[in-house]
Amino acid sequence: MNRLWHNARLMTLEGRDLGIVEDGAVACEGGIVTYVGPRAGAPNAAETIDCEGRWVSPGLIDCHTHLVYAGNRAREFELRLEGASYEEIARAGGGIVSTMKATRAASEDDLVAASLSRLDALIAEGVTTVEIKSGYGLSLEAERRQLRAARRLGEERNVAVTTTFLGAHALPPEFSDRDAYVAHICDVMLPTLAAEGLVDAVDAFCEGIGFSPDQVARVFEAARTLGLPVKLHAEQLSDLGGASLAARYSALSADHLEHLSEIGIAAMAASGTVAVLLPGAFYFTREEKRPPVAALRAHGVPMALATDCNPGTSPLTSPLLAMNMAATLFRLTVDECIAGFTREAARALGRGDIGTLVPGKTCDLAIWDIGEPAELVYRMGFNPLHARIWRGQ
Repeated sequence: MNRLWHNARLMTLEGRDLGIVEDGAVACEGGIVTYVGPRAGAPNAAETIDCEGRWVSPGLIDCHTHLVYAGNRAREFELRLEGASYEEIARAGGGIVSTMKATRAASEDDLVAASLSRLDALIAEGVTTVEIKSGYGLSLEAERRQLRAARRLGEERNVAVTTTFLGAHALPPEFSDRDAYVAHICDVMLPTLAAEGLVDAVDAFCEGIGFSPDQVARVFEAARTLGLPVKLHAEQLSDLGGASLAARYSALSADHLEHLSEIGIAAMAASGTVAVLLPGAFYFTREEKRPPVAALRAHGVPMALATDCNPGTSPLTSPLLAMNMAATLFRLTVDECIAGFTREAARALGRGDIGTLVPGKTCDLAIWDIGEPAELVYRMGFNPLHARIWRGQ
């Protein structure tokens, strides 16, 4: 059925700003946008929906999450309040390995059940596409369960799920040598999971408590052999040159980036690699070094935003609050915040079919009860979503 939403104020996100169209309309057929523009020029449709002057944006895209996991790390939160650092907790056996133990003990059904409430919170704020990483299993079978659970979430709810294999997240206890574990990732885990159709992209944690640039490069080479795009947790706690490494492999994105250098920025600009900023993790871990937003802006590096929903450093399921954090903590503009969860987030996933309101793209919409776009960024703990449209419905 063809549908038409009219009497709307549109944020098309086409171009470099919000692409506003006053008194606009959006038409779709078969879940694909067929018209975007002034209401006066809109085609006839079998079903028409009066938006009553509300604002309409593309559906929100959360392009960096660790949504599927078991357990929680509330005690580690207390330890950080008492003065322990993230790195100290990780080296003492907490952090990612702590969540790994709980996740390994959970069945696939358990993981789906535990993750649905987190997914529902994202959906309730207008998210229509979500990226979900593995990386809390750290064995073939446990990573498979995470990725299968992520796929099932997209069957349980009307939301598009893209999966990312993050085997190179931490060293599991059964391995004492990181190089041996990287070899296991490259030779066994990644090829097997990719052959099962569970992997859309490959990620790694390039950090002193994670994996070295050389080790990450081996993972990226394996991904390249399989024809899979890559992305990277880079420069979160230190500058190991991860962003430059990611750019060398034409990565979709480099994420976190608090310690990003001018060299890394230039490399990302040249390769088209998107910077994914994660203000929830910055806030929650009480970091002080901000990502170099002004330099990213000056070099024309696209900046996406995401919740980084995870149990240890960003237990955040609100893209709207993440926008507010990005504005207040990182000094992003309103336009940058909204684009960060739409147009630029789509780029960070390599998805040319979503993220803007343009004919030919998937009809994912968020309809908002707001007076102006700035309200999406300005208000805290407030959800003005009126309706969410996924694939035209």
